[in-house]
Amino acid sequence: MTNSQFRSGFVSIVGRPNVGKSTFLNHVIGQKIAIMSDKPQTTRNTIQGVYTTSDSQIVFIDTPGIHKPKHKLGDFMIKVAQNTFKEVDLILFMVNGQEGLGRGDQFIIESLKNVKTPVFLVINKIDRIHPEEILSIIDQYNKLFPFKEIIPISALQGNNVETLLSQIEGYMPEGPQYYPEDQVTDHPERFIISELIREKVLQLTREEVPHSIAVMIDSIEKRNENKAVYVQATIVVERESQKGIVIGKQGKLLKSIGQKSRLDIENLLGSKVFLELWVKVQKDWRNKAKQLREFGFREDEY
Repeated sequence: MTNSQFRSGFVSIVGRPNVGKSTFLNHVIGQKIAIMSDKPQTTRNTIQGVYTTSDSQIVFIDTPGIHKPKHKLGDFMIKVAQNTFKEVDLILFMVNGQEGLGRGDQFIIESLKNVKTPVFLVINKIDRIHPEEILSIIDQYNKLFPFKEIIPISALQGNNVETLLSQIEGYMPEGPQYYPEDQVTDHPERFIISELIREKVLQLTREEVPHSIAVMIDSIEKRNENKAVYVQATIVVERESQKGIVIGKQGKLLKSIGQKSRLDIENLLGSKVFLELWVKVQKDWRNKAKQLREFGFREDEY
């Protein structure tokens, strides 16, 4: 790939929690690298997905949903999302077409007014609304910001995603191929494995648990005798009551979390996986800088 016309660049995906940023990224990449759940604030760190064609490479950065923070972890997530604005070639501002313009969207638009980076408006979930509604949604947002392009899509079904990718490519500068063409993310396997486990906890637990959890990978070991991968991980919660919820009656919920996580990890690694999970209480970890650093939330990197 030495073509002088090769285009490459970085694209930040921003938006309120739960607008479908991770669904879009996984669809484009063709496999799960960003976790999904119907709980807001699922993404905590920036997840990079690499999309490569014969004449371009687009590095997508899926950012945490921008929301009003309630603790140090929330502050960190907002900083992470906003700091990407200045470092990319293009910003995709994704909104939920089903919900229409909200206060959270207006907050993000105000932040975008301070950057010089071009911004696309991506109206997601068009499969859930009547086509005639799209024009009025476009009109609402158009009055607030000079978007370079406005593209309605369905990330879940893939509607119009190819059109969006083509438009993005046109905004990428000429540049090098940053990653090998078969690489889909820059995150290490340990990070993705911890995220896959966290996704299962988010999907299977009740409302009081989701954002109180972190997942630490204690060890990953490949054993030659059976060519399997042995993973040991700890699910960290903030309260004893949450530990009981995650473990479940007679350990059933933790077993289910383990079974579902193992299938995803096997798909990721392409080999048989043995997964052991523990649950540990660390009180109020989301407000403690030391523990945030231990779990990989490093403010000094942003």
